[in-house]
Amino acid sequence: MTKPRLAIAIVLAAISLVHGPSLAQSYPTKPIRIVVPYAAGGAVDVVARLISAKLQDALGQPVIVENRAGAGGNAGADAVAKSPPDGYTILQNTNGQAISPALYRNLPFDTAKDFIPVTQLVGTFTVLVANPKVPVRSAKDLIALAKAKPGVLNYGMTGVGNSLHLTMEMFKRAAAVDIQAIPYRGDALLNPALIAGEVDVAVVPIATAVPLIEGGQLRALAINSAKRSPVLPSVPTVSEDAIPGFEASGWQGYFVPAHTPREIVARIAQETAKVLATRDVADRLRAMGNEPVGSTPEAFEAMVKTDMAKFAKVVQEAQIPEQE
Repeated sequence: MTKPRLAIAIVLAAISLVHGPSLAQSYPTKPIRIVVPYAAGGAVDVVARLISAKLQDALGQPVIVENRAGAGGNAGADAVAKSPPDGYTILQNTNGQAISPALYRNLPFDTAKDFIPVTQLVGTFTVLVANPKVPVRSAKDLIALAKAKPGVLNYGMTGVGNSLHLTMEMFKRAAAVDIQAIPYRGDALLNPALIAGEVDVAVVPIATAVPLIEGGQLRALAINSAKRSPVLPSVPTVSEDAIPGFEASGWQGYFVPAHTPREIVARIAQETAKVLATRDVADRLRAMGNEPVGSTPEAFEAMVKTDMAKFAKVVQEAQIPEQE
């Protein structure tokens, strides 16, 4: 390296050492937007509003939740991808962020290149449920019945390629069973269909299922995550009961536009982790069927990459057609 180039490199390194920490310390100086790419009142929105209320106290600036629903969560994600990379626009999304690249033919953004994963907020639990008239009480029973009657049983799902749909497809392939899919437009239609016996089984969010399970309207067969849910502690996991190693965990996390300074990314992650660790926030999240996490950007990025590869394989093996 020539002397002029060496001098420039030393100066740039010195500048980064001086301004890196100060950039994080001065951030934020204006309100922050949390973009939720789904309708108000849903599972993501509720978590967003709980965390944002505490995060604004930690950061000393208003943290505003903005709902940008549409295109299966892609409309809001696209808005964030095209926002200035300054830490003032944050996407809060589910593992649908990792599914979209395999599912949609023409995404207006590149999931891997246009975002920086900041932190996993929560792990989310789903539960395999059945109409009580179906003669099964466990995942093992369901597999045995499906093998005895291939193609006869059906399951309800609320969106082609969403995480609930793909979890059931993963279950079918791991168990080598044939259970037919019946689509519904959201939980508001699926749950009554389950209760009425129009469909036999489904994978549903634990938060919406618990009241129906406790009321005897649905029967819990198994938890799809690696560990049991604290709100249904007596219900075993699929791995415990029937398919060793089976895991289909969901999540919610923060993403910011690519090229957001790493110091700002780290600051958001650190302050969010502190909020998630507070007892009142953690207790409220667990009561909703979530497990608070608060991971580092590096850990979250690794998980997102792993999930993208996993879901791409599931979509291909299930022969799910590309969506527009």
